[in-house]
Amino acid sequence: MQNYDVVVIGGGPAGLAAALSSHKNGAKTLLVEREARLGGILKQCIHDGFGLVRFKEKLSGPEYAERYIDMFNEAGIKALTLTFVTRIEKKEDGFNVVLVNRDGVETVFAKSLVLATGCRERTAKQVSIHGTRPAGVFTAGTAQHFTNLLGQLPTKKCVILGSGDIGLIMARRLTLEGAEVLGVYEAKSTPSGLTRNIHQCLHDFDIPLYLSHTVTRVYGADRLEAVEISEVDEKMQPIPGTQQIVECDALILSVGLIPENELAETLGVKLDPRTKGPACDGQLMTSVDGVFSCGNALHVNDLVDYVSESGDVAGANAAHYAKRERKETAVNASAALLYAVPQKLDLNTDNSKTILYFRSREILNGCTFKIRIDDKEVFSKKYPFLRPPEMEKLVIDFNKFDLTENSKIELDVEVNSCE
Repeated sequence: MQNYDVVVIGGGPAGLAAALSSHKNGAKTLLVEREARLGGILKQCIHDGFGLVRFKEKLSGPEYAERYIDMFNEAGIKALTLTFVTRIEKKEDGFNVVLVNRDGVETVFAKSLVLATGCRERTAKQVSIHGTRPAGVFTAGTAQHFTNLLGQLPTKKCVILGSGDIGLIMARRLTLEGAEVLGVYEAKSTPSGLTRNIHQCLHDFDIPLYLSHTVTRVYGADRLEAVEISEVDEKMQPIPGTQQIVECDALILSVGLIPENELAETLGVKLDPRTKGPACDGQLMTSVDGVFSCGNALHVNDLVDYVSESGDVAGANAAHYAKRERKETAVNASAALLYAVPQKLDLNTDNSKTILYFRSREILNGCTFKIRIDDKEVFSKKYPFLRPPEMEKLVIDFNKFDLTENSKIELDVEVNSCE
């Protein structure tokens, strides 16, 4: 059995960053990836906008991935591709990781794990679209794979449901390839994607955005022929009598992402119901000692630069991990926040540069983010606006607050009162 200090599961941007960080911190590291090539979803994201934070350059997805793959190869880190993790067994001093690939079944031992398993797209079934099951119903990521990697145009005239970023980007991409995008329909009363993508992908190409609308039924036998679209109320329930039929040959779904944490759950990792990812401390260690999480498996990020950043943190701390007594205190997010990460702090480690990520639950104009410890305000920052689709990031020195296990840490956001 091969022994490693750290095994990183997932070879996308988070996993690559975690493996590099683990290796730089002196750990014998193995990276496991289920696809044939490293890079994850970036391989098919040929649009630009990546790397502005990390490399101070505007890169395409494959260019961003290539930067990390080159660094990974130069470091001489071992990677197993086309390899699946079928089981992880917790041992007293680490983990047995059972792998399956072209060479058969193999078990490796790891003192610590980094779960960089990314996320998956919601499907038509998960958003309760009724009707038949014709060809022509794609997730936005699948349409992107057909168009950008296989060179096959999956539609000539389509409807896009959901204003998530991948859907917005595919509206532009399909238009550039000659397809007609009849419109982007969003059940919420506000867009779900980044503001820049609303402008660059829809407004610049005269693609209409219909808010408070959803697809309620699909029609077609072998191939999609039309969809039924209904207006929705404030609870996002279809309004009777508002149905309209739109003829099209494809429905493309951009209705959200779900962190992939099935492996984490088999280990008994506690998941946060808000993020759908593991509840972690400031070092990105989960509720199970020695198991770290990063990237979109932890929570869905806006930018790949932040995915890599969390990989850096998780990889370094997985390398430094050793059995020790933990001393924890919870970080509580108020109802005004959609979520906040991390959800706890380990007081026996350095928390002087804790990276805090959060999203507001609603669109807020003129507001202040606050941290209270034992009901005393210790930090505040004003924002001209906060929007749920746009994640915020802060670096907080929690060491200066003299925290104890009984400390009550609360995160909140309040609308500023008129002066």
